[in-house]
Amino acid sequence: QVQLVESGGGLVQPGGSLRLSCVTSGSSFSPYNMGWYRQAPGRQRELVATVTSGDGRVYAESVKGRFTISRDNTKNTVYLQMNSLKPEDTAVYYCNARHRILGTTYWGQGTQVTVSS
Repeated sequence: QVQLVESGGGLVQPGGSLRLSCVTSGSSFSPYNMGWYRQAPGRQRELVATVTSGDGRVYAESVKGRFTISRDNTKNTVYLQMNSLKPEDTAVYYCNARHRILGTTYWGQGTQVTVSS
C-alpha cells in the first residue's frame, strides 16, 4: 500500500506561483510513474502533468510553459511548480502514483488551489 500526501496549495493572485509537493510512503518510490491531476467544481478530473520512473514528462496543453513537474527519488517526493497562475487553474489538485509494471494506482487526498484577486 502506498500513501500519498499533498501539500502546498492555497490562495494566490493571478500571475502568482505555487509549488505543490506530494510525499509518498509505504513502498519503494522509484518504480512508480507519478502524476498531478486536478478537478474543478462541476468538471471531470483531468491530467495536469506526469513524470515517469525514467523522468519522461508529459503536460496538458493548458499548462505547458507555465507548470513544471519533477521528482526526487531520494525524498520519495514529486513536485509541481506552477507559475503564471490563472483563475482557470483553480481546482483541487491530486497526486497520483501508478506502478510502471503492475499498473497499481494510488491517489492522494487532494490540495486546493485557488487563483483569485
